[in-house]
Order: sequence, then structure tokens, then C-alpha cells
Amino acid sequence: MFGLLKLSYHNQFNAAFPDTETLNHAKRLWLESLEAFSPAEIVAGAKRAIRQSEYLPTVHKMLTLCAAGDNGLPDARAAYREACNAPSPKANFNWSHPAVYHAGRESNWFFLANNPESVAYPVFAEHYRKICARVLEGDKLTPPEQLQLEEKPGEPLSKSENAKKMAALRAELDI
Repeated sequence: MFGLLKLSYHNQFNAAFPDTETLNHAKRLWLESLEAFSPAEIVAGAKRAIRQSEYLPTVHKMLTLCAAGDNGLPDARAAYREACNAPSPKANFNWSHPAVYHAGRESNWFFLANNPESVAYPVFAEHYRKICARVLEGDKLTPPEQLQLEEKPGEPLSKSENAKKMAALRAELDI
């Protein structure tokens, strides 16, 4: 992982780890922080970092990238943008991952649409973090139920049938 990061972020890597002692301390810290992941997951996380960011990742970012795995979870900022830009009806949108839809729904679509990012993003990110944690523990999220039109719409009522239904409705509502 450090080899990939050094080749990809050469100047940033050398500025962050200018000597062998600093590099060894960093390796120990990263090893302790990433011990829950297999070597393959760590290398995959480093490759994701290279693809997604122009900056050397922090330990926290590497935890997120390693946890993302092959489950298709986008990072929180990308998920937030996707949730905010999805057209209505939200259930019919082709989501990158069901976790994005569920985090948006938990955050409240109206809240996301009517508040500035500085207010809405932290709320969304917290819901998204909790949902991602559930996904990483093996919880299977149900995709949103797609809203569909009736296959066989009913026949229109005649004028007399409409009048009868209207009279019944008025009687029911005391109008």
C-alpha cells in the first residue's frame, strides 16, 4: 500500500513522511488502524484512493476506502450529491447503491432540497454513515419499490355514474 501511495503521490508522500523514522511511525499507526482489513482489501482501498483523489489519503479516508470494498458504496460526498440531484419520484431513480436512497429518505428529501449544504450535508452524512455500517456488517438493504402505472386502467364512468358518486361523496362530507 505504501509503495502504491509513494508512486502515485510522490511529492505529497515525501512531504508527509520525510524520513525513515516518520515513515515507520506512520506504518505502525496505519497497521493498527487497518488491522480489521485483509491485505487485499487494503491494496484495493489504496487503488480506490488513487482513482478518486488527487491528494494523499489520511488514515480516516483509507478506513472509508477499505470499508467500501466491492459493495459499490460511494463516498459520503458523492452520495449526498446523488441524493440531492435525483429527480422525483425518488423511488424510480436508478441509484448507485440502495444505501444512498435510504440515507436520503432518512434525512428527509424536503430537508435536503430546502437547506444549504452546510446544514443538510452533516445530517445526510450521519445517516449515510450508519447505513453504510449496517451494509458492511452484512445487512441487505431493500431497493426502493418502483412506482408503476396500472397495467389496465379502469374504464371511465358515465356522466350519470359520476353524478351518483359525487352526490355520495357530498353526502359523506356533509357538503
